[in-house]
Amino acid sequence: MAWGAPARAQSSRVQALYDLCRRTFPSPSSAAAPAAPPPASAVRAISSLMDTISPADLGLRDNSLGDGGGGGGGGHGFFDSTFVKGAARAARWAQPITYLHVYECDAFSIGIFCLPTSAVIPLHDHPGMTVLSKILYGSMHVKSYDWVEPTVLASNQQVRLAKLHADDVLTAPCPTTVLYPQSGGNLHSFTSVASCAVLDVLAPPYAEDAGRICTYFNDYPFSSFSSGRAKTVDSPDNYAWIEAINSPVYINMRPGMYTGPTVQDRLS
Repeated sequence: MAWGAPARAQSSRVQALYDLCRRTFPSPSSAAAPAAPPPASAVRAISSLMDTISPADLGLRDNSLGDGGGGGGGGHGFFDSTFVKGAARAARWAQPITYLHVYECDAFSIGIFCLPTSAVIPLHDHPGMTVLSKILYGSMHVKSYDWVEPTVLASNQQVRLAKLHADDVLTAPCPTTVLYPQSGGNLHSFTSVASCAVLDVLAPPYAEDAGRICTYFNDYPFSSFSSGRAKTVDSPDNYAWIEAINSPVYINMRPGMYTGPTVQDRLS
């Protein structure tokens, strides 16, 4: 550095995450075009970076929004999507969950979910999406499935067979998890064991005009229904029947104010 030159501001980990996502996730060629999963090496690079991110890097204190904190702020991306539209209340999902919008474009989004103790994000999917999730603090129970292919339907029932991918309690610090369009637990639910926050990268994000619409589901034990093609599956406890919920689902989701480092948008 030359004498007298101003010191260069250190880039934040949030900016580094944006820059890496920008290089990794191209914008879809058209609104309806499915995005191909990124190379495994690129996903590992993003996961490794997310593993280093702490609550403080995002302007959070441990538990700062977990049990009743948080505030206003305008709706962004997630709140404008069909993921939270609907008004059919379910009491066990009534704990308020705060979403902090960090960044969104048509290629990817970055955001933070803050869940108070016992809050639930019910079983849902991520159609055509790659999702990286990092628990920043606290702990949560994660249950996830992948569809059995080719499709197996129950006899005379609108339920489809899926294989259990994970049924675990994850406690920070723990590695970033990754799901893909067809694997890794694309259908999953979260229940906070202790108030927690999760940093999420979605690529591409939900988009109704591109057919990436969130669907909610009920899951039933394998023994609940029958299907001739599925009677011989190994370890029935590792399978479940999944039913789409056609009525609106209400989740007590509210926007919070993200107070971490500002992302310098290099798309513009």
